[in-house]
Amino acid sequence: MQPSALRCCAWPATCSLVLLIFWSLLLPSSLVYAESIWGESGKRDQPLGHNLPRQALSVVEEHPRLFASGEQWNGLEAQISNNNYLQKWNKTIFDRANEFYDESVIAYPDDCDVSVGCTLEVARYIQLRIKHWAYAYILTNDTKWVDRAWEELQHAAGNGTEYFGVPGDNWNSRHFLDTAEFTAAFAYAYDWLYDAWTPSQRDAIMWSIIELGLQKGIDCFADQGTGWWTVVRGNWNCVSNAGLLLGALAIYNEDPTGTAAQILPDTIANSQQYCAHAISSDGTWLETPDYWYFGIQSFAQIAAALISATGSDQQTLSANPAVDLTGLFRIYSQGMVDKFNYGDCGPEKITATANPLMFYGRHLGKPRWTQFQRDQEDAADPLSMFWYDTTTASGQWSDGLELDHYFSYVNTSWASMRSSWTDDNGLYVAMKASTLMGHQTHGDLDAGDFVLDALGERWAGDLCQNDYNGPGYFESENQDSRRWLYYRCGTEGQNTLLYNGSNQLVNGIPVTTFNSTENGGSSSTQNSSTAFYIADLTSFYEATSIKRGIRLLDGRKRVLIQDEIVNGGASSQWRVHTNATVVLTDDSKQARLTLNDKTVVAKITSPGDLVFKTLQAVRAPSDPPLPEGGTDLPNTGVTVLAIDVAQGNQTVSVVFTPQWPGYTATNTTKQVPLSAWNLTSHDTYDTHNETGAHNGTHTANGTDTQNGTSTHNGTDGKVENSAHRKSHMDLYVLSVLVALGAYL
Repeated sequence: MQPSALRCCAWPATCSLVLLIFWSLLLPSSLVYAESIWGESGKRDQPLGHNLPRQALSVVEEHPRLFASGEQWNGLEAQISNNNYLQKWNKTIFDRANEFYDESVIAYPDDCDVSVGCTLEVARYIQLRIKHWAYAYILTNDTKWVDRAWEELQHAAGNGTEYFGVPGDNWNSRHFLDTAEFTAAFAYAYDWLYDAWTPSQRDAIMWSIIELGLQKGIDCFADQGTGWWTVVRGNWNCVSNAGLLLGALAIYNEDPTGTAAQILPDTIANSQQYCAHAISSDGTWLETPDYWYFGIQSFAQIAAALISATGSDQQTLSANPAVDLTGLFRIYSQGMVDKFNYGDCGPEKITATANPLMFYGRHLGKPRWTQFQRDQEDAADPLSMFWYDTTTASGQWSDGLELDHYFSYVNTSWASMRSSWTDDNGLYVAMKASTLMGHQTHGDLDAGDFVLDALGERWAGDLCQNDYNGPGYFESENQDSRRWLYYRCGTEGQNTLLYNGSNQLVNGIPVTTFNSTENGGSSSTQNSSTAFYIADLTSFYEATSIKRGIRLLDGRKRVLIQDEIVNGGASSQWRVHTNATVVLTDDSKQARLTLNDKTVVAKITSPGDLVFKTLQAVRAPSDPPLPEGGTDLPNTGVTVLAIDVAQGNQTVSVVFTPQWPGYTATNTTKQVPLSAWNLTSHDTYDTHNETGAHNGTHTANGTDTQNGTSTHNGTDGKVENSAHRKSHMDLYVLSVLVALGAYL
C-alpha cells in the first residue's frame, strides 16, 4: 500500500516538487548555503523586509545620550584619577585632540569618483576628530574645542568656502558607507556638544543629519537597488546601520519631521537580521579578520548607543549566539607578528578598533576579552573610557586559555596553533580551509592557505588586497568573476597548492579534522605537545583527491606541511610567499630563509625527486589576461618558494625548522600518511639536541574554548563523514530526476 501522503497528491509534478523540497531540507546546510543565501554579487537574494516586529521605542530626553549619560560623564574624572588605564587613555585622547586641532579642515578629495567611496576616509577622519574634540570639551569646558568642531562641520556639510561634494548629496549616498560615517560624525557632534551649541547651530547640524543622512537611508530601505547593503551579512550592513542609528538617536526627540522615528526601528531590525549574523556560528567574521574591525565596531556602537539612549540593547546582542564567541576569533587570529590576514585587509582602520571587546567583556561577562584588549595599541579611544570595566581583574588574559583553537563552521573553517601566549618570539601557525563564497567579495581562492610566525618574524605571509578600484574587483564570487584574475586574489597568490595552473573551484566544500594535546585539561610532556589540522580539499580542484595537513612537531618547535595528491591528472605547484631571503642547498632539497638576521630552514622530507625553486610573486605567462585597465599591485620584496609536483600519486612533505637559540633538530620526521595522523603519530621521530632550547609550551586549561578531535564537512556542530554526505547528494539527485520526469 502506498503511503497516504503520496496517495493524496492529485498532480504527480506537485508530489515530486514536495519530495524535492523535502530532500533539499535534509541536505547539509553548507551544500546549499552559498547558492540559496548569496547571489551572484554576494547579496542576499530575498525580498527586502524585516521579519522582526517594529518596536515602540522610548528615547531619553537628556543629552548626551549616545554611549554615556550626563551622570556618567560627570563621574568620569573621578574614575580616571583612580585607574591607570583610564589615565593613560585620557592623556592619549587629549594629545590627539590637540594634534587634530592644529590641522586644517579635511579637504574634499581631488578627482573624486564617488562610485568607489572616495570620501570614506574623509568621513572617518572627520568622525575621529569630532569625537576627540567633543570629549575634550566635556572634560574641560574649553569652548575652543566647540569652535574647531563647528569649523569642521560647516565644511563637511558643504557650507564652507571650498567645494565639498554634490549639493544635496554631499555625503555621497552612491557609496553609502560614506554617508553612514558622516552621519555618525554629526551625531557625535549634535549629542555630545548639545549644550554647547547655539540653537541655530544645533538646528543646522540636525538638518544635515536628516537631509544628507537619514533620508538617504530611508530611500535605501525602500529600494533594494540602492539599498543592497540592507540584505547582506557583513561590514556594509553594520557600518551603514550604525551611522543611521546614531543619527536617529541623536536627534530623536528634536526632529520635527519624524524621520528619526521612522528609520530607527528599521535600523534595529535590520541589524538583528544581518549585521549580527555576519558572525558565523564559530565566532569567525564572514568576511576577513580585518573587516571584523569595521563590522564589530559598528555592531558594538549599535548596541551601546541603544543601551544608553533607550535603556536596552533591543535584543541586538542576543540576535546571534555567536556574538559570545567572536572575541576568540580576534584573539586566535592574532599571531606573534601580525594577524592571520587572509583575504582583503581593507582600508585604514581610522575609527575602527577592537575596543568592542571591552564593551562585550562588560555586557557579556567576558573579562578575558577586556584583559586582552586593554593592552593593545588601539585601546585609547573616547568610547573605551565608558566601555572599560574598571573592576576587571589585573590577571593575565591568557591564563587558562588553550594554545590552539578549531573554528569549525564550514563557511569559515580555520585553525590556530601556537607555542605560547606570552613569548613574542614563539611559533604561530594558522591555516584556513573554508568555502570560498559568502564572504562579500573580500575573500580569495585560498583553501589550504597558511601563515607562519617564529623568532619574531613572519615567514609565510599573505599579500592582502589588490587595488579596490580595479575593474571587476568586487564583481562577484562566481567562478568567472574578474576578481580572480588578479594575482593577489587567485589561487596563484596564496600559500597553497596550485593545481593544473588553475584557480580553485568556488563551490568547493572542505572536510576538516583537528586535534590538540592542549584540549582544556589534558596534560602533555614538553616534547609531545602538538596540534594538527587536516583538510580534504578535493572539491576545490578537478582532481581525484587532494588533502593538506599542518602539524606542530617536536614540542611545538617545528611545523610540518603535508599534501597528498591521488591520481592527479595534471601537475601541481606547492607555493609559499615570504619576505625572507631564500638560499637553496646544492640539491635544492632545503631552503634557508633569512630575515633580520634570523633563520628558518625548510626541508623536503617526503621521498622522491621533489626540489625547491624560487619564483617572483607575479602572474605566470600562461595566466589569463587581467581585466582591461586592471593591474596587479607589485609584491616588492616577496619571493615565492615553490615545488613543482608531477601528475599522478604524490606526497609533498615540508618541515619548517626555526633556528631557535641552542636548538638543533637531528632527525628526519617520519613519513606518516594523513589518514594515520594522531596526537602521537610523530612522537618517536622528533628527537633533537637542546642546550638552552626555546620552550614556549605550557599545558592550558581553558574555559572559553572547545578543542579535541572533531571532523566537519558542512554541517555546523555535527560530525558527518563523506559517505553520509554522498547519501544526501544521491537522494537529492534522485529527487531532482523524479521531479523532472513528472513534469516531462
